[in-house]
Amino acid sequence: MAGNSQRRGRRLTSKASAPKGTGGKNKDSLAGRGRTLPADERPWHKGYSGTEKLPQRTAWKQDKERRAAAEEGRAPKIGQPGSKDTTWGRGGGRGVPVGRGASGGGRGGKPTGRSGPRVAPGRKSNPSKDSPELLVGRNPVLEALRANVPATALYTAQGIDMDDRINEIIRTAADRGIANLEISRAELDRMTGGVLHQGVGLQVPPFAYQPFEDMVAASLEQQAPLLVALDGVTDPRNLGAVIRSAAAFGAQGVFVPERRAAGITATAWRTSAGAAARVPVAQVTNLTRSLKACRDAGFMVVGLDADGDTDLYDLEAAVGPLVVVVGSEGRGLSRLVGETCDLTVSIPMISEVESLNASVAAAVTLAEVARRRSAEL
Repeated sequence: MAGNSQRRGRRLTSKASAPKGTGGKNKDSLAGRGRTLPADERPWHKGYSGTEKLPQRTAWKQDKERRAAAEEGRAPKIGQPGSKDTTWGRGGGRGVPVGRGASGGGRGGKPTGRSGPRVAPGRKSNPSKDSPELLVGRNPVLEALRANVPATALYTAQGIDMDDRINEIIRTAADRGIANLEISRAELDRMTGGVLHQGVGLQVPPFAYQPFEDMVAASLEQQAPLLVALDGVTDPRNLGAVIRSAAAFGAQGVFVPERRAAGITATAWRTSAGAAARVPVAQVTNLTRSLKACRDAGFMVVGLDADGDTDLYDLEAAVGPLVVVVGSEGRGLSRLVGETCDLTVSIPMISEVESLNASVAAAVTLAEVARRRSAEL
């Protein structure tokens, strides 16, 4: 309209553009903050399913959701407390999520002024394959020292708040001859990549894997050769538990793929209760090719499968040279591995449970193999 250019209060600049998507002007402040914990790991969320103590406020939220769902005739959208293990990797703050109520989680909920991703204690930095692993968090470090996990150095931040855990960590490290290096908090932040470390870190050397060919040859020298192979098991706790069962029931070695599978970390070592020091563990480039090599060497390759064609209690091949193949936690045996096995074995169960945890299935199978072999003696 004519004359608008002279009106009072006219706009002299172009209209501001829309915000830059989620976060708007605060988007940059989220950079480097790390991943957001899923709902089932947040103790303050109604979807929480962790094993840590359920906060009273969360219990009230879940009860409210149950009542609302009952009135509307639908399933409640809540978690199943106790169904997901959230205790490992949460040193110090059991039941209290990182970043809750404050930006930094300092004493009394005040910001500490430190930057970097706010990740749960016990999460480790991402070292390269051949570099030492740095385990952080007061509870994880203490549990690793109690389990005699090999370690080369203990890092503590200058001015760290001393409590019973820190005192025990320092005392245990000194008893084992592990160097205690006191460094600045900023330096520890840099070493951990900003991961929440609670002022303490334990340096764990890379695990020394056994050459696969040497492990097979050493097994064939035994009276009853027995090896365990893991097909895509990604949870280091399952790996550690399988190694522990292998040691308990007389297996001479465990081998795993190099890619898309768990390796021997501090978590796996701790779960194995030190068995990783007694049972050789090998990494192989191609699991299928390695299983074929075992067959050529005289082993019978047996895969665990819920739909297997042979009952575990009818496994007559258990008394001879044997390789037990355990599938991954979700999909079980991969197609190529299943086709490579001489036969597949199922574990009989009297309930309607679909399957067992990978480490439990391995323990049951190895126990039956050991029973059959002892009966043959």
